[in-house]
Amino acid sequence: MDHENGVSATCCAEFEKSAGLSRRRFLAGMAAASGAAVGVQMFGDAVRQTSFGATVDTNVLVVISLRGGVDGMGIVVPHGDPGYYAARPTIAVPSSRLVAKDAMFGLHPQMAPLKWLWDAGELTAVQAVGLPVPNRSHFLAMEEVEDADPTSSVRRGWVNRMVGLGGGEKPYEAVNFGGSITPTALVGPAPTLSTSDLDGVTLTGTTNGYGSRRRAQLRTVWGSDPGPLGDAARSALATVGDLAPIVATTYKPAVVYPRGYPSAGLSDALQDTAQLIKAQVGTQVVSIDYGSWDMHSDYGTLDYGEMQSMVGGFAAVVNAFMRDLGTLRSRVTLVTISEFGRRVAQNGNRGLDHGWGNMMLLMGGGVRGGQYHGSWPGLGSGSLVDGDLAVRTDYRDVLADVLEARFPDRSLAEVFPGFVRNRVGVMR
Repeated sequence: MDHENGVSATCCAEFEKSAGLSRRRFLAGMAAASGAAVGVQMFGDAVRQTSFGATVDTNVLVVISLRGGVDGMGIVVPHGDPGYYAARPTIAVPSSRLVAKDAMFGLHPQMAPLKWLWDAGELTAVQAVGLPVPNRSHFLAMEEVEDADPTSSVRRGWVNRMVGLGGGEKPYEAVNFGGSITPTALVGPAPTLSTSDLDGVTLTGTTNGYGSRRRAQLRTVWGSDPGPLGDAARSALATVGDLAPIVATTYKPAVVYPRGYPSAGLSDALQDTAQLIKAQVGTQVVSIDYGSWDMHSDYGTLDYGEMQSMVGGFAAVVNAFMRDLGTLRSRVTLVTISEFGRRVAQNGNRGLDHGWGNMMLLMGGGVRGGQYHGSWPGLGSGSLVDGDLAVRTDYRDVLADVLEARFPDRSLAEVFPGFVRNRVGVMR
């Protein structure tokens, strides 16, 4: 299906089902923060620390998943390889329009709002990166990328392993904004949080003066229950009470976040992320989805289409986020990831079907930016793998560079079991 010409943009029912594909679905924690939801005790502890004036200075990793399989060669354009233009006669990005350009690569012109980070040495990209073996199924590739442990049949994500190695006692060490379905990256024994947004941690049925009665009822039902639902209910009650000071405070970002299509959900999530980081309560990982990038058709050009719209929305919101952080940006490293790339050649609908090799963007604290990283395999017919860009850098190598630089107390062998690492050099 993926490699046939004429595939429509709606063909990937698998992606719609596996990713949820609401524009605001984000990598979840244990469950939604309402009623007797699981794992919502995060904000109880977080707000309690804030209320007492405690601060925790820690580095923060923000992972943005570009769901649906982003076209890495459409964002980090290999203009120096003639095979790119030969394979995409109507949708290729002209070399003359690229930003942050060197002899081989340049960024899509809609990435221009982030050029200041490139110039400051705080933005980079790795090309020809991905899974070690091609996997063009949305669901299976997402699971594989987020589990990052082919040695085990246990479903436990690399983010959960990472925060668990740091103690993993506080659910707010790994946070999701926007949804309640736990993806593989956050699944595991370490507590995590999922909530729609910072204002969404509420109990239903507590308006019109019924709050104390509602809480008393829930304490009666769940107060002594020894099971996981009892733990969750008590966590939810504590969370809602402790979150009141933050809910009552209107966040005033240092910049105006874009609100237009298609990036309003990403804007909400990153604004909440900035607020949480500024609270300095010990959050280590925030994981967010921004999609869909499954552009079998309607890919477009620089003048119209989904690609230029999605890239522009991403760059505008991330620019606002990085500027909003101010001096705290030195503690924050943002990384993008996707389940796979797109095919080199455009299809009959002037779109791109599922491929293999991709790119990853990195920006912020500790990044060795202002240059491109990775080994380029080339786009000649002898270099492609079943028509796809070959992977030369395992995505875990990139993540390992980031974790080693920003969280040096974590064992990479335990975060990525059985993986033999090769340094990429993307971090200082």
